[in-house]
Amino acid sequence: MLISVFAPSLLSLPGRPCGTDSWEATHCPLSCLPGEAALTALPQRTGAPTPHSCSLFSALQGPRYPHLESTALSPGPGQWPPPSLFLFQTLSPQKQAFILEVLSGCLEYRKLLTIVVDAFYMRDGQLCLWSDYNLFQVICYLATFQLEELGFQLFSNIVKSQPADKMHKFLRFFFNPLNLCSWIKDEWSLIYEMAHVKENWTDPLMRWQPEVQELIDQLERVLTNQLPLSKTKAKVTEPKQFNLTVPRPRAIPMPEPVPVVAKPRPVPRATYQSPQEQQVLELTKRRNRLKAEELLLRANLGEMRCAMPRKAPAQGSKKALRLQSPPRICKTLQLLFCRPSDDIPIKLNTAAILREGALYQRQVEKELQRVDKLVDGARDLSEFLEWQRKMQAKDYQEQRTASECRRLQGKLSHEEAVLARQRLLQENKQKADRKKEEQMAELTQQCAARRLQEERSMKELVEQVMEGHRNTQVAQMKLLKRRQQAVQEVREESQELLQRRAQEAREEQTQRCELISQLRALETQPTRKGKLVDLTQIPGYGLEGEMSIVELRERLARLKEAQKREEEEKRDQIIQGKRAKSQELQNTLEQISLCRSAMGRSAALSVKYKEQKR
Repeated sequence: MLISVFAPSLLSLPGRPCGTDSWEATHCPLSCLPGEAALTALPQRTGAPTPHSCSLFSALQGPRYPHLESTALSPGPGQWPPPSLFLFQTLSPQKQAFILEVLSGCLEYRKLLTIVVDAFYMRDGQLCLWSDYNLFQVICYLATFQLEELGFQLFSNIVKSQPADKMHKFLRFFFNPLNLCSWIKDEWSLIYEMAHVKENWTDPLMRWQPEVQELIDQLERVLTNQLPLSKTKAKVTEPKQFNLTVPRPRAIPMPEPVPVVAKPRPVPRATYQSPQEQQVLELTKRRNRLKAEELLLRANLGEMRCAMPRKAPAQGSKKALRLQSPPRICKTLQLLFCRPSDDIPIKLNTAAILREGALYQRQVEKELQRVDKLVDGARDLSEFLEWQRKMQAKDYQEQRTASECRRLQGKLSHEEAVLARQRLLQENKQKADRKKEEQMAELTQQCAARRLQEERSMKELVEQVMEGHRNTQVAQMKLLKRRQQAVQEVREESQELLQRRAQEAREEQTQRCELISQLRALETQPTRKGKLVDLTQIPGYGLEGEMSIVELRERLARLKEAQKREEEEKRDQIIQGKRAKSQELQNTLEQISLCRSAMGRSAALSVKYKEQKR
């Protein structure tokens, strides 16, 4: 429609800026819009320009809208006139009058139209372009103020001439009864009176609700039946092969002769075998180990021989001496005892001595416990272990059975939970439907109650305003008297403050003079230069624990003597602790030597017993 062509360029001058993008977005579909038919149908409907339109046209040319004549219809210096101006000048006077009438109405009711269009962009029109802002303003103006004059058929033709998706969204939002009867009416009532808004704007829109709903359904069917535009396949560039000279085939080169290599020397056998010196060292280590074990056994057997009486050897042959010598041990026997510490002394630290003593103490306690158990009648644990194994198997079988039962119960509970959830969803859905119906009924009641309350408040406000106009002169006289009285009081208070400040300044000056005279009198009095100091006298400042210098020196001397005595006592305690610790370590060493000798004797006896058995 031509209104949608001229409205963006003209409406953008006093209000919202409109750039080249909005101009192209609204001007491009000019060839496909049936706006000429709508404008040509207007004179047949009216017959001739109405007085109202003529008066508007003359008013637009007068001093009421000077900006339309100077700015919108005539370009400024150095500016190129927009294309809409040329198209506007080619129209007939009747069409120009109609366009200017719509334009003046949009400018006059811009606040009302801005409220609706801004709310549309915030709620349902978030995906719409801002370049269509003026288009929605024009449609809103025609639906609100010109629908009775245009007629529904012409209005539907104007709507159908625009994009269907945009008109469908805007009309569905604007003609929604909840929006019209609630917040749109409230916002418009803040600018104009509520009775005027209801009588002239909202009620006529509600009367046109059925016809507009049919128009919205038609637009929705057009959107559902609209086929998507087929995308034209872009022409693909076909590459052409370069006309190049075909190269000649290369000749196969002759193979190079394989060089004859001399036969390499074989790898020596010693590379994969261990050296003979290592085997000799291993054999020597083994022999030395056997000799050392034999010497250890002899030393353990003859450890206490020095305390036994010896018989004089008979003066016989050497054969008797061989019989008396201890028997030799087989070389294959290996002992697990440590080497005797008689030949090579080992110095142990305190930690090693205490650790070894604790080890022997634990072994002795363990052996005593074992003997006590045997005395009490302890038996073999094989029967108990067999019974324990059977009971564990039985418990494991019971656990498996219980786990299987729990799994089946879990399945049943899961199925029951699913069924319960489905039932709960159905109940919640029914409750939500009932609650929604109740909310809708409550909302309508609240709207009606709020409307009545607003009407009452407006009536009261009008009465208060009228009463205020009547009492204006009385209130002005009272206010003038109050102001005069307040000025008089402020003047008196300021005079009192000035007098009080002068009196205070005089008193302060007299005090300063007295202080200066006292200071000068003090300066003229003679002063004693020397000062006598008594070391036994207390200063007398009133502090807690005051004392003279002599008393302080005496107390410091006593403190030093007490510290010396404490240091000597600590030194004696440290020396006694060291002596007790060394005595304890000595006792532990004696106990360790006794345990070692006992273990050596027991090991020797056991070996001797085994040899005798053989």
